[in-house]
Amino acid sequence: MKKQFIDKFLEIYGEGEEAKVYFAPGRVNLIGEHTDYNGGHVFPCAITVGTYAVARRREDSLIRMYSLNYAEKGIVKASLGNLEYRREDDWANYVKGMIQTCIRKGCQISFGLDILYYGDIPKGLGIGSSASLEVVTGLILKDLMNLTDISMVDIALFSQLAENEYMGMNCGVMDPFTIAMGKRDHAIFLDTSDLSYIYAPLRLPHEKIIITNSKKARVAVDERYQERRSQCEEALRELQTVISIHDLGELTPDVFEEVQEMVKSPIRIRRVRHAVTENQRTIQAVEALEKGNVEEFGQLMNASHRSLKDDYEVSCKELDILVEEAWKIEGVLGSRLMGAGFGGCTISIVKDSAVNEFIDKVGNIYKERTGLQAEFYVVEIGNGATVL
Repeated sequence: MKKQFIDKFLEIYGEGEEAKVYFAPGRVNLIGEHTDYNGGHVFPCAITVGTYAVARRREDSLIRMYSLNYAEKGIVKASLGNLEYRREDDWANYVKGMIQTCIRKGCQISFGLDILYYGDIPKGLGIGSSASLEVVTGLILKDLMNLTDISMVDIALFSQLAENEYMGMNCGVMDPFTIAMGKRDHAIFLDTSDLSYIYAPLRLPHEKIIITNSKKARVAVDERYQERRSQCEEALRELQTVISIHDLGELTPDVFEEVQEMVKSPIRIRRVRHAVTENQRTIQAVEALEKGNVEEFGQLMNASHRSLKDDYEVSCKELDILVEEAWKIEGVLGSRLMGAGFGGCTISIVKDSAVNEFIDKVGNIYKERTGLQAEFYVVEIGNGATVL
């Protein structure tokens, strides 16, 4: 595969300085949803599909970008002196945003680049494709510009800044952090309030992680996501009038019960209740895995879905059908929606002996009830971004 990418690179850009190949994975989040921007814990892992890139330095300041996934758009050009957002540049804005963010953070980027990209993350899964593109770009800059004082954590933070400030998406740090820092056969127990983390061995000797794509188009998901985030921020301000906290993730369920009357909206109370209880579920889930109790881990996933549906209200009919039909199958240890919600995917932990039944039954019933053909992906846990 590496030689094929280099051959394609040379076909597009021609001969020149030796090109190098890079990879940044996608990610799945096992539990801890809508907690990352509330200063809580998450428990994601990198997977073995992601974004490949071939790159080499130029002698001038020109940036040339080409994606095999959007070949019809041809080579997109920019320069180090003009990296402004342009709607017509489409996918390449993520690349430009990452480069501009690195420059603004003090990185010495003195040469242009030729870059070829290819992503094998299935569309619509919500498993970090934009962050994967940004992180692999950051790794290219670190390597080819010899940015030895920039760490992979820095690259993750720059990716988040690029999303927030350049792309206008006020997302959390979980996606780029996992993609930059992933480790094979481990998940990352990450405290998003201070970026402290541990690698937790993910031992599923008789189970599979399955992502189910609902094929339900996510309508206005950015606006709904921002609405939830704003509701949490307003509730935090209300709570800070009586309790000294920086993030909702600092609250335990007991403390929240004592002070919730300060939150003046029933909707905001529900939002905070999810943020607080989901954070606790994530802590408990890691403890369960450390004890080898996969069944308890699955039960916490199920509780996570109920909270996302009822308190955070980010589910939809299609996701609920996928999850509730999965729960009916013996051998499905846990299932819940994953990601922003309002469509997209579910994540399930399924015993090896039940995988075929899970795919057949859930897929058939889902099509009968929605008319949509779900897609199923068995994912493997892989390493973070790397030079190949």
